[in-house]
Amino acid sequence: MTGIRKFIKQYGWSYLFILPSLLTFTIFTLAPVLWSLVISFQDYSLVRGGKWVTPIYANYVEAFTLLNGIFLIAIRNTVIYTLFTVIAAIGLGLILASLIQPLSNRLRTFFRAAYYLPAVTSALIIGLTWAYIFNAQWGFATYLTRMFGLPPIRWLSDPDIAFWSVVLSAVLTLPATAIVLFSAAMGAIPQEYYEAADLDGASPIQKWWNITVPLVKSTTLYLVVLYTIASFEVFERIYIMVPSGVGNSTQTIVTQIYNNGFKDFDFGIASAQAFVLFAMIALVAAFQFRVLRSDVEY
Repeated sequence: MTGIRKFIKQYGWSYLFILPSLLTFTIFTLAPVLWSLVISFQDYSLVRGGKWVTPIYANYVEAFTLLNGIFLIAIRNTVIYTLFTVIAAIGLGLILASLIQPLSNRLRTFFRAAYYLPAVTSALIIGLTWAYIFNAQWGFATYLTRMFGLPPIRWLSDPDIAFWSVVLSAVLTLPATAIVLFSAAMGAIPQEYYEAADLDGASPIQKWWNITVPLVKSTTLYLVVLYTIASFEVFERIYIMVPSGVGNSTQTIVTQIYNNGFKDFDFGIASAQAFVLFAMIALVAAFQFRVLRSDVEY
């Protein structure tokens, strides 16, 4: 007890400064998450409250078998969406950051600001823009196909195409955060490495692959985890572009959680699916940290 009193006396006042943030986090984040965990084991109703299900894991089993396994389709779509969007974001971000790095400070600042604009644009606006682009009658994508004499394509209404149209829209959206962070990381690499490579006769591609890419590995890890979490939680883009779901072909994990929780009011199933999503993200993030972690210092 003496140690605790000494700690409080010495450092307790400093915790007063973060107390508002701690209270906000506890009330609006931690408490709802813990309550959702409880609900995931219950048959919960807003009117009659919660009732524990038997067996205790029944909601988790039903989450995977509900409506002939739509949740499994949602998991598959989410994983595919994540693979394509994360690889595209990291690849495009690395390449574009490398292209603007040799420019002058003023031009680098201009391009960073220009590329970062999508990050400050509402996801609703981006989704609506892509919905207009893929409109089957007068969208820009339809205009391009007509230029080449191709028949009209039902980009967002054909079950075989709709999901891939959403993936394409995400891939073609510039990875603003990746470009800015990669550019900042490249600016911190000592120029001596590149000068030594020049003396050895290394080509620009060789310098990029053997110096730049390895030395931004820590930034790559952060961005991979960041984009993976965002991709697993994709909702706005699909909800805006394909609100009908096109025969469940565009269902993802979060759209399933939304449908079960806020349309069918099946909060037990929705909470169980949410914690399945949490477990998937945690496992993938742990694997990414194990593979991409780096102790490089320069």
